[in-house]
Amino acid sequence: MAKDKKKSEAAEEKKTPAQQHGDEKGVTPRIYELYTNSVVSDLMKRFNYKSVMQVPHLQKICVNVGVGYGTQDAKVVDTVAKDLELIIGQKVVTTKAKKAISNFKLREGIPIGIRVTLRRQRMFEFLDRFISVAVPRLRDFRGFSDKSFDGRGNYTVGVKEHIIFPEIDIDKVTRMFGMDITFVTSAKTDQEAYEMLKAIGMPFVKREEPVEQQPSTK
Repeated sequence: MAKDKKKSEAAEEKKTPAQQHGDEKGVTPRIYELYTNSVVSDLMKRFNYKSVMQVPHLQKICVNVGVGYGTQDAKVVDTVAKDLELIIGQKVVTTKAKKAISNFKLREGIPIGIRVTLRRQRMFEFLDRFISVAVPRLRDFRGFSDKSFDGRGNYTVGVKEHIIFPEIDIDKVTRMFGMDITFVTSAKTDQEAYEMLKAIGMPFVKREEPVEQQPSTK
């Protein structure tokens, strides 16, 4: 079963966004339309791609939350999971400790994290809400660093407070938590991934352009 699931996921990631999105019904996400109508053609010109299949695309978004404090109170894990499901819009998965570590009061099988993977329409819808609504709520936000790429075209950003998402009622929050959001792309280089994410609206810190040398008048 595990092998079949891995094969299915691998086949899914090889598809283009158009192929992945083709099975979805309903309103087409705004960012998906932007990507197909504008970004693809711009990237083909910029990087001299010969085929649309070469254009990098967003494959999935992975969200991970560490709940180490759950070792003291199991109910906290359930609370965090429910809040994350409100934000994401789908069922989350609880990760458990594989071995016991006495120094951290950790027993085997205790929940230590929560994760969820978004694909297709939910992926684009979450990205739109993240960029358009959640990010502007970050305090003193000036843009995301472009130093958090992993060398393989994937980008991770950390969020310290989950209350930036509008789905969360701050008056009902009993436990604040942060999360790591990883944008997995098909790009072969970080530069290609950066240009693709920037084109669909990811608010990166503005890069300083190199100063052109003026010709000498002597």
